Amino acid sequence: MERKVGDFLFAWLLILALLMHPAWLVLGNMEGDALHSLRSNLYDPNNVLQSWDPTLVNPCTWFHVTCNNDNSVIRVDLGNAALSGQLVPQLGLLKNLQYLELYSNNISGPIPSDLGNLTTLVSLDLYLNSFTGLIPDTLGKLSKLRFLRLNNNSLMGPIPMSLTNISALQVL
Repeated sequence: MERKVGDFLFAWLLILALLMHPAWLVLGNMEGDALHSLRSNLYDPNNVLQSWDPTLVNPCTWFHVTCNNDNSVIRVDLGNAALSGQLVPQLGLLKNLQYLELYSNNISGPIPSDLGNLTTLVSLDLYLNSFTGLIPDTLGKLSKLRFLRLNNNSLMGPIPMSLTNISALQVL
């Protein structure tokens, strides 16, 4: 009997030690790191991103970021914020993101193909910016996407055929 209790306590201590391992802490802040990469890549003349502190455990306390009950980022609202610069591929790490609102800024460069990893995305609003290049074919993987607004940019080339596979898409 004493051996069973000892084994049980050892198992709990092992689990606790694993949970406190620095690797788990890094994983817990992966979303914050992804958003901080975005912040570092953007010029923010109005300081709308000043609350985006990379030393916090998670980004759920940051302005313009909404999280679910599991403290995972589900919404980024940075429309009409006078931001310029380029998007970063790390945005594709926000696995539970549903709304990415970056409209009416001066963000330029290509739309990262990594946004195709945001499989829970419902709305992608990038209109009224200065994006260039092609619309990534990977956006066709966003099966829950209902709103894709890319108008008033400097995008070129055809609309990817992969977007026709998104049955939920209401606005293009």
